Amino acid sequence: MTKAGLEKYRQELLALSGRLRGEVTHVEHEALRKTGGEGSGNLSNVPTHPADLATDNFEQETAVSLLENQEQLLGQCVAALRRIGDGSFGTCQECGKQIASERLSAVPYTSYCVDCARQLES
Repeated sequence: MTKAGLEKYRQELLALSGRLRGEVTHVEHEALRKTGGEGSGNLSNVPTHPADLATDNFEQETAVSLLENQEQLLGQCVAALRRIGDGSFGTCQECGKQIASERLSAVPYTSYCVDCARQLES
């Protein structure tokens, strides 16, 4: 891969990482907020109404799940940036073949070619 190509992916990964860091901070705030009470935006005047608490709990569980996904994606971006630094970016970690540029354009943080990714998913 050319230096210009690597720099393009590096810039994409840095931009994605920055965006994800902001999203992680926002989702983290949602995931860690207290449930119940007026801060939750419930519709009833009773702060511990079971339906309101259930809704708050569901929203928090969803936020925690999103937070885990965002953190995992951020970790993959950081790992891809390390691979750019050590010269292994664009090479499948499973089979050692070059990852297609189309795949890298779609998923710049990937460490597997399409075939190996399919095998690992199944």
